[in-house]
Amino acid sequence: MTKKQQIQLFEDKKVRVVWDDQEEKWYFSIVDVCGVLTDSANPQTYWRVLKNRLIKEGNQTVTNCNALKMTAADGRMRMTDVADTEQLFRLIQSIPSKKAEPFKEWMAQVAAQRIEQMQDPELNFEQAYADYRRLGYSDKWINQRLRSIEVRKELTDEWDRAGITDQQQYASLTDIITRSWSGKSTRQYKQFKGLHKENLRDNMTNIELALNTLAEASATEISKSRNPKGFKQSADVAREGGKIAGDARKQLEQRVGHSVISSAKASDYLPPVQEAKLLEDNDD
Repeated sequence: MTKKQQIQLFEDKKVRVVWDDQEEKWYFSIVDVCGVLTDSANPQTYWRVLKNRLIKEGNQTVTNCNALKMTAADGRMRMTDVADTEQLFRLIQSIPSKKAEPFKEWMAQVAAQRIEQMQDPELNFEQAYADYRRLGYSDKWINQRLRSIEVRKELTDEWDRAGITDQQQYASLTDIITRSWSGKSTRQYKQFKGLHKENLRDNMTNIELALNTLAEASATEISKSRNPKGFKQSADVAREGGKIAGDARKQLEQRVGHSVISSAKASDYLPPVQEAKLLEDNDD
């Protein structure tokens, strides 16, 4: 099961959503929805009170709601009450708000957009391209970044096939690849660039992104040929894939006479307004 968390905007207010590939449905953060509809200064308290009232009334919608880990304001993953589209339509009926109908229309648009993207994967890339362009990235960088996303997806598919299901193992395998080609763990790499919550790949230079893509593509091809099983064998493959890119990095550095692992980050070259937007988006 693959769950992808995103931030969606309704009237400039953020709503955390998760797409579940297995169930093929969106899950919305109920607290965020309460914040949007009520403009409450404390939507957590609003939802807690509403939830208790609905439970006492025997409301089955609340009983059937799930909880998923989502990124909280402090950057940590915390369990949050969520509802799918159908459940949320029912919950909204219990929240007096002039925004209820516009919000329902917005929810329908979010769902429809995802269905269109599933039917035509190119729309995913078009949306991603537009998002990066809006943030101020160059066309050359965006094209590399989109290729890296495709390569990453192939690699995670291989890990799924090898029986890797735990998110911590995903992170560990990623760390092995990163260390093998760059000489730094993911944490050390982010510290070197002065990053906190920001995405490391979104702050790589063109050459760093190319080397990282080479490492992940190499690991994917080795995995396809060896058919590893479990974490240990997948870790060996990840290490080998990373080493291929690491060797390429060393050869390049010998030619140019300096390290290609750069402390530069997006805030060093994005326009100030877009830099602030990037940091804001990564804060959630």
